[in-house]
Amino acid sequence: MSIDTVKRFDRIVAILVKLQSKRIVKAQELADKFDVSLRTIYRDVRTLEAAGIPIVSEAGIGYSIMEGYRLPPVMFTKEEASSFVAAEKLMQKYVDKSLGNYHESAMLKIKSVLRGSEKDWITALESQITVSPSQQLFNKNLPDALEIIFESITEHKQFFLKYHSLNSETPSERFIEPVGLFHENNAWYLLGYCLYRNDYRQFRTDRMLNIKRTEIPFTKIHGNLEDHLAKTKAHEKTKVVIRVDKTVARYISSSKKQNGFISERIVGNQIEMTFMSSHLEDGFARWYIMFADYAEIVEPESLKTRLKEIMKKATERL
Repeated sequence: MSIDTVKRFDRIVAILVKLQSKRIVKAQELADKFDVSLRTIYRDVRTLEAAGIPIVSEAGIGYSIMEGYRLPPVMFTKEEASSFVAAEKLMQKYVDKSLGNYHESAMLKIKSVLRGSEKDWITALESQITVSPSQQLFNKNLPDALEIIFESITEHKQFFLKYHSLNSETPSERFIEPVGLFHENNAWYLLGYCLYRNDYRQFRTDRMLNIKRTEIPFTKIHGNLEDHLAKTKAHEKTKVVIRVDKTVARYISSSKKQNGFISERIVGNQIEMTFMSSHLEDGFARWYIMFADYAEIVEPESLKTRLKEIMKKATERL
């Protein structure tokens, strides 16, 4: 059997797995994933059809497997099985209780179809891996917050939210049309259209005090989460240039990206770092304080002024 034949067989199997994982898959999506032409995808799909797989094709929409058709359990390699352990540990710590329970149930079903050797592989790993988030990601009194948000996104229905922002003394109540969720800087954020502000806002999940389903439909189409985030990150940013001693520069490498890191270069015994910061006054300034005695600010002057204000207040409290 030639190498090309093996590659085609692997690709056709992968296409079948892809079709099982989604309701509709576009031909172009498959072509991009496997880096082949549309003509090749059409030929591979015909091969699956000839093998008895009932594939439904709709022009301009995509491919899907006929409703009700079920295939035998998919076999996993031990490496794929081990990835379940990492996923399960992360889900236990990085989602709320309700979604965590659903994931646990799904994992039990997956484990039930594993062969004995893969089950042994997972058992050996489970007690040797742990995940500890640096902070609480959800209000423990809202065990089904993510479940409600997911339902709202997919069903295009508003939800009621009681929220306590960092800059407000009292909580606010509002109705939200969620766009999507994203994890950043060790916290979960919801981006949604706020009917109270008539604008898009971000909400940290750990500051949510109450959340309730409604039957109120969305008032508008909100588009893609990534497009909204790109617009948010594209404006109101300030260029920052700092120089950090080489002896400590490596210790901030994991956190500099969260603060808008762009580039760096060596200048004598220091590393000059350039950032585009969207949270200069508090976020960047307070992060800089952690290693301020080993660094200097090249620009802007406003950052120096802000740091002096913070340090003055801190000194007064000593």
